[in-house]
Amino acid sequence: MSRLDPTREFIPCCIAVLAVSDTRSLAEDKSGDVLVQRLTDAGHILAARHILRDDRADIAEQLRRWCADPEIDVILTTGGTGLTGRDVTVEAHRDVYEKEIEAFGTIFTHVSMAKIGTSAVQSRATGGVSNGTYLFALPGSSGACKDAWDEILSIQLDYRHMPCNFIEIMPRLDEHKRRK
Repeated sequence: MSRLDPTREFIPCCIAVLAVSDTRSLAEDKSGDVLVQRLTDAGHILAARHILRDDRADIAEQLRRWCADPEIDVILTTGGTGLTGRDVTVEAHRDVYEKEIEAFGTIFTHVSMAKIGTSAVQSRATGGVSNGTYLFALPGSSGACKDAWDEILSIQLDYRHMPCNFIEIMPRLDEHKRRK
């Protein structure tokens, strides 16, 4: 079972938050507010925050810019993970990923099932890695963002979490680029 190792020091991440919505402004971005509050309460640093319309190319370009920024370790997007024609965040993420973290979507579905039952099938939450940066696409509901942060991300983005976590392997995410 997982546990926190009190002998390990917490290592804060620099996290960017991107809301994807055709209808909301940054001032109305409750899901982004939830993520910002939770990540800063946990001791992480908000590196950037932005909102974009549901446009696959624009979303992918923003993700690439942030992945190229050495000051950003993790990108959280909220919105655009559903099934409608305008929901293109997952496709934009996959345009950027070098590796997908398939189990993130599986675990998110498991967490969601406990909260919303079979309606969890309508989310396409996903995670991946690009250029040494973690990326996670979360649904646009504030409840789903709370669930993803509280039950998955807050744990995996904590170096003290045992037996393993995303932070301890972060220095090796782009090791393939350093090989000769």
